[in-house]
Amino acid sequence: MIRDEASRRRAIRMQRLVLGLSRHWLRFVIVFFGLYVGLPFAAPVLMEAGATGPARVIYTIYGPMCHQFAFRSWFLFGEQPAYPRAQAGVAGLRPFEEYASQDPTFSRIPNLSEWSADLQILSRSFVGNPQMGYKVALCERDVAIYGALFLASIGFAFVRRRLRPVPLWLYLILGLGPIGLDGFSQLLSNPPLSLWPARESTPLLRTVTGALFGLMNAWLALPYLEQSMRESEAELVEKLRSAGELD
Repeated sequence: MIRDEASRRRAIRMQRLVLGLSRHWLRFVIVFFGLYVGLPFAAPVLMEAGATGPARVIYTIYGPMCHQFAFRSWFLFGEQPAYPRAQAGVAGLRPFEEYASQDPTFSRIPNLSEWSADLQILSRSFVGNPQMGYKVALCERDVAIYGALFLASIGFAFVRRRLRPVPLWLYLILGLGPIGLDGFSQLLSNPPLSLWPARESTPLLRTVTGALFGLMNAWLALPYLEQSMRESEAELVEKLRSAGELD
């Protein structure tokens, strides 16, 4: 009897926990995306402050989630906010090759303009220097994706009862279309495939396509989550009332 009562109390506590989650899930989502997109900016701040150990922990944590190529990342505390490859042709920004040629990290690469395994490996591990500043631990596109998810989650709090999921055709056109075209046209133009003349995207294109992708994913997922959580809340409230645990 005592054992049965203890099991019942554990079940009630679990139901209350899930009920709280169902009621406040959006807060957890906002905090998660805020931390996920905010922490990578702490890495260059820590590097600039001389706390290289904690900074490299952040770079390491985010390494499996992002390529972290220096020429496709934002930088803080340096001469430029970004260092795109010369191939991108971004006016007003000196190319990555010009800066990398002055850093010993890239001394073993004879031609920094060529797409190579060494270029990818070294630009991934390179976190910056006093002249260039230090890179954010997520690439430009990923910053835009998760930044858009974070902002969209905040915005959703004001329309959560009224907003319906994005139509699939609009999701495909605005969400998947631009990022797919920009990403794959770049990927397939480089070795080993080289299907057409090599192309390098720009920080602006990466940001715009990433933001659209993040926004469309939020518009698609959040209304479904809201509906599911409301149903779970109603079901749990009924169970707890039946058990005499709610008025």
